[in-house]
Amino acid sequence: MEIRVLKYFLTVAQIGNITKAANSMHLTQPTLSRQLQDLEKELGQKLFVRGNKNVTLTQEGMILKKRAEEIVGLVEKTENEFLSINDEIAGELYIGAGETKSIRLISDVMCSLKKIYPKIKFHIVSGDSEDLSEKLDKGLLDFCIFIQPFDVEMYPQKYDYLSLGEKDVWGILLRKDDSLAEKRSININDLRDLPILISRQAIKKTFENNPILKWFGKDFDNLNIAGTYNLIYNAAIMTENKIGYTLGLDRLIKDTVDSSLCFRPLKPKLEVEVNIAWKKNQLFSKPAKLFLDELNKKFKK
Repeated sequence: MEIRVLKYFLTVAQIGNITKAANSMHLTQPTLSRQLQDLEKELGQKLFVRGNKNVTLTQEGMILKKRAEEIVGLVEKTENEFLSINDEIAGELYIGAGETKSIRLISDVMCSLKKIYPKIKFHIVSGDSEDLSEKLDKGLLDFCIFIQPFDVEMYPQKYDYLSLGEKDVWGILLRKDDSLAEKRSININDLRDLPILISRQAIKKTFENNPILKWFGKDFDNLNIAGTYNLIYNAAIMTENKIGYTLGLDRLIKDTVDSSLCFRPLKPKLEVEVNIAWKKNQLFSKPAKLFLDELNKKFKK
C-alpha cells in the first residue's frame, strides 16, 4: 500500500463521492476509480458500496479507514519531525487531553516555549483516556494529559509522567432554579432518585481503583443513569433542557450570572489526580524535548 493511495482512500471516505473527491485532489475520476479498485484488489476486500451518486464504506472499509488515519497521521508526524532537524527550532507537537481545567497549566508552558521558538506548533487532540492512550502508544501523540480514573501509575512499564500539581473535583452540574442548588454540596442521598448524566470514562469498571465507583460503592448499581457523555459541554446542554443532572468535573462550564447552571461538589469531597505522560524511552523531536524540559522546570519536584 502506498501512502498516496491511502490519502486518496481517506478523501473519498470523507467526501462520499468519487467525482467530487477527484476534483478536490485535482485528479480525473477514472484515475481515482482505478486507484481505489487496485487497492481493493491488493487487500482482497471490497471497501466501498457504490451507489448512483455516493459511495459508503463497507465494514472492511471502516477498518481500513481507522488504520489509514493512523498510518497517514504517523507518516505526517514523522515528516514534520525530520523537517525540524536543523539549526532553527521548528516542528509540531501533538498533545492528547481529556477535559480538565489543568489544561491552562499546559497552555502556560506552550506560551513560554512559543515566545522563544515561535515556529513550534501545538495540536491538542481531545478524547477519553482509552482513545488517547492508544494514540500515545502508537506514536500519534507526543504527550497525553490523563485524569483519573485512568491511573498512569498502573503502567510503569509503559509511561513516564509528571503530576500537574492540581486536582480536579467531581460534583454535579445542575440548573440554578433547582431546589438542590440551595445546597453547598451534594451527597449520595441527594442522588438516589435523580436522572444522572455521567462520563463514559468515569463508569468503566475496567479501570483499577476507579475513584468514582469507589465513592458510590454499592449505590452505583442503583443509580438512575439517564445517559452518558464524552464532552461535558454537550451534557451541560442536556442539563439545561432538564434531561438529567451532569456528574462531572469542576470549572469546565462557567458559572456566571448569565448562566442557567451551577456546580456543586460531591460530599464527601472527591478529588482526582491529573498527570501528563509520555512513552517510556521515547525518542523526542527537538520541539518535544524542549517542551519536556519546560514541563520538568514547572512541575518536577
